[in-house]
Amino acid sequence: MLSLSDLRVSYRTRRGVEEAVRGVSLDVAAGEVVALVGESGSGKSTTGQAVLGLLPAGGVREAGRIVFDGTDLTRVDARRLRSLRGREIALVPQDPTVSLNPVRRVGHQVAEALLIHRLADRAEAAERAVALLERAGVPEPAVRARQFPHQLSGGLRQRVLIAVALAAGPRLLIADEPTSALDVTVQRQVLDHLETLTRSSGTAVLLITHDLGVAADRARRIAVMSGGVIVEAGPTERVLGAPRHPYTRALLRAAPSLDGARAVRGAGPREPGRPPLARGEELVKEFPGPRGAPAHRAVAGVSLQVRAGETLALVGESGSGKSTTARMLVRLTDATSGRVFFDGEDITRLGGARLRRLRRRVQIVQQNPYASLNPRFSVAEVIGEPLRACGVGPRRVRWARAAELLERVGLPAGTLHRRPGELSGGQRQRVAIARALAPEPELVVCDEPVSALDVTTQAQILELLTTLQDELGVGYLFISHDLAVVRRIAHRVAVMRRGEVVEEGDVERIFTSPGHDYTRELLDAIPGSRTRAVPPAGPDAAPGGRDGPWEVTTA
Repeated sequence: MLSLSDLRVSYRTRRGVEEAVRGVSLDVAAGEVVALVGESGSGKSTTGQAVLGLLPAGGVREAGRIVFDGTDLTRVDARRLRSLRGREIALVPQDPTVSLNPVRRVGHQVAEALLIHRLADRAEAAERAVALLERAGVPEPAVRARQFPHQLSGGLRQRVLIAVALAAGPRLLIADEPTSALDVTVQRQVLDHLETLTRSSGTAVLLITHDLGVAADRARRIAVMSGGVIVEAGPTERVLGAPRHPYTRALLRAAPSLDGARAVRGAGPREPGRPPLARGEELVKEFPGPRGAPAHRAVAGVSLQVRAGETLALVGESGSGKSTTARMLVRLTDATSGRVFFDGEDITRLGGARLRRLRRRVQIVQQNPYASLNPRFSVAEVIGEPLRACGVGPRRVRWARAAELLERVGLPAGTLHRRPGELSGGQRQRVAIARALAPEPELVVCDEPVSALDVTTQAQILELLTTLQDELGVGYLFISHDLAVVRRIAHRVAVMRRGEVVEEGDVERIFTSPGHDYTRELLDAIPGSRTRAVPPAGPDAAPGGRDGPWEVTTA
């Protein structure tokens, strides 16, 4: 269905020409799922965008052939490409906030492909849009179809993108991190649907992902990219079970494990007698319903606390109220009712200069780095912005602090001069983390801080967060749908569902003997269930966890 031969792509930048893809050759057959894995910036997304002729500004295909179902796409005109996009080849982009039109209702955007390609009239397209949203795992699809993207959570927006891509029944689906923003239950539902699609209609899927569990469960073959080239490719069982390239082995060693053997969590709460750093009591948040409808209760009486030096993880499905709870706890959103305390002080109604002073002590890493970074700022200006707002030092001091933080989050010094649009999704997320750490806060809300990162960078960032916690005693409210990451870094876990905390406790107790049916459901849905770790052996082994090759079994 798809054949890439010696594909080469470069970007024209202010610093000259940069090679992003350097001679990639890859085939995807009808009805087959091929996973393209690798670290952020390895060229995975660029490869997928080149197939559709949708390279970003400055991107140029230098050489190579892209053959789709016998047609060389490098030789067709723009009109022919437009007729293929959406109808024959569809894309699930990485970033739903950027990809969805903010001023059009969700249902209109799902129906758009049906209308453009004349597959349905307006009434039928609207009806099918609701059905597509339901198939993609969107609750209350008829209600959501009438809403705008900003009214949905990040996970719901990602599901809308999947519905858009599947609307016209494409023969090739390029899925660029299609489930990175989804909780594990919806992730399983969406991936099950994609699997059914490939089996029933022969749709080919190029699955671009950094999640080795997803690749292991869903792909027939895996291609591993590094530095713009495919360093290893083959059947999933062989690549994960007997990796030949050092980079593939490094990826497997860095993958977070559910067995908790490679936990990197810090020492734990400081000064047990001290009041919690942040505490919420019976927090409730209601949002007005559309056109006089009853108010929507997003959070229903949540109480939780975070101590200095402690990591509390909030887990649950998309739309369960995790991010809203966190925003109330740091006073970015006012609670409808309930009380909020910080370092023993009631800040529920705090305002003016006192609230501004609190901002330096509390920082947040947003779920979507592209939407939260000013596209006109350089990276140095982005990281220095909270320091400038707090009146910290002259420009050269802020620049030096930005350079130091870039090094700590694993980005080269040359990144200081670049803008967010010139970075990959994972690189943008690292910049967002560096910005949050700039004013040395006491509490950091991490809203899916590593969901966009490859496993090697995930491991680096988690180590960094833990080191800073031990050095500074900073507390983390860590929101994540990746339970393997949660077990690795958290001290306590609170499980949310439909605006309520259904279970809370020590991380080991929650993972080994969950008390609530919903918690057990989350654990059962974790990707990688078709794989199990085998004992590491040889010079590439490292102590503990999933550090050796994987044995792939049939579910």
